[in-house]
Amino acid sequence: MNKRVDTTRLQEMARAYTASAVLYTALDVGLFTHVSNGYNTETALVEETGLRPVDVDRLVSCALSLELLDWEGDHLVNTLDVEAYLVEGKARYAGAWMMFTRPDVGGWFGMTEKMRIPDSTKLGMYQELTVESARKYHRATASIGFGAARRFVKTVDLSTRRHLLDLGGGSGAYSITAVEHFKGLRATVLDLPPVVIATQEYIADAGVQDRVETLGADFTVGEFPSPVDVVVMASNLPIYDSEIIGGVVSRAFRALEPGGEMHLIGEMLNDNRKGPVDAAMWGMNELICGSEGRAHTRAECQKYFASAGFVDIEVIDFVPEILARCVGRKP
Repeated sequence: MNKRVDTTRLQEMARAYTASAVLYTALDVGLFTHVSNGYNTETALVEETGLRPVDVDRLVSCALSLELLDWEGDHLVNTLDVEAYLVEGKARYAGAWMMFTRPDVGGWFGMTEKMRIPDSTKLGMYQELTVESARKYHRATASIGFGAARRFVKTVDLSTRRHLLDLGGGSGAYSITAVEHFKGLRATVLDLPPVVIATQEYIADAGVQDRVETLGADFTVGEFPSPVDVVVMASNLPIYDSEIIGGVVSRAFRALEPGGEMHLIGEMLNDNRKGPVDAAMWGMNELICGSEGRAHTRAECQKYFASAGFVDIEVIDFVPEILARCVGRKP
């Protein structure tokens, strides 16, 4: 019997923005932090937030329906991921990153105009970064970056490596975490000049100034410092088009010592381009950001490595359905 076709999925997609809006509002009023701190009834939330009872009722109903809150007896509790990542003051708090992306909402609903009257440059908004905007960006994203870096050092053995080149390293999360984990390693973070000023602050906070240095430059042009024996480019893949990524991988190959390795970590599409959705959306985000970047498939990333001369190339799930890691070795 043929499956009945209706509009349910399409209607849910058309109104998906409502879930985002509820999440932003819950973060605005500190809903999850209040619940975690014991204000776990609607009466207590009304008193703590100053909102009308009807609006607390509406917000709690939405949060329960979206599985952001749950019941424990007659008290509200945060679901596990909310308690871990959306309670202010906790080490892994990710709400700052989510709120940082909130101003992008208008751009997403203006995509049609951006496509019809394109106005993009190689780096888009990124070429206009200032020291303060870099600081703001990394205040919002550092917890996520350091979390990914901890995953990296747990899955990749760099114990025999001496010098890591961190391309577009931003906060320096990968470099800082790597030198802390592998005592014989030092690192260079290469990023735009305004960005590395912010990077230096993270390096100083970690107390690793003697092992992590910075280089202010646009890594999409020019040769890289060498020799190095490991290159990492993480979480900025969709910002760039194929020509730029291919060039970066080739120049990384030239900078590496024989036997050295490169790790390209980012949102990669499956080869049929039918997902992950997150990778496709990050590619589309570059329309909003005004760059010429796009989503790249796993096969394309492998091709960039092969064309540069790498061997033993493979693509491995890094964070399933979110990030993949393409790795290759210089013969």
